Amino acid sequence: MAYKKKTAKEKLLDSKDLPKIVKIKPNQEKIWGKGTIIIPAPLEVDEIMKDVPKGKIITINKIREKLAKKHKTNIACPICTGIFASISAHAAEEEREEGKKEITPWWRTLKENGVLNPKYPSGEKNQKSLLEKEGHKIIQKGKLYIIENFKEKLVN
Repeated sequence: MAYKKKTAKEKLLDSKDLPKIVKIKPNQEKIWGKGTIIIPAPLEVDEIMKDVPKGKIITINKIREKLAKKHKTNIACPICTGIFASISAHAAEEEREEGKKEITPWWRTLKENGVLNPKYPSGEKNQKSLLEKEGHKIIQKGKLYIIENFKEKLVN
């Protein structure tokens, strides 16, 4: 029997027993300090991304702050949060292809310092186009695309 690759939507809905709170390991304390870390469920990341209104943006680190506050932990896993944001973006595009009009506005979720994410559907040029349609000005710094004055547009 051939292995069928999961769709992004299937990955988004597969919580794998998450969220899970774990103690920060001694070898990670130099980076993250002592305490606990939340490994979020994919849908938790998607939920935060869905709440970003038109004209506003959010960064992965801001999502992590919200998750840590919600779960009363020191931090949220940066790797899992980034992966789940990407899964959310691809799942939203699968829904768009199915004809769904209301999808997670993934293009409003940026990397740190307002940098567009090349791992999102169709790369940063697509994200740039969608953000510009919402009135954001995108500037290029070297190879990176950044929202101009992004701090002013961050959600709380």
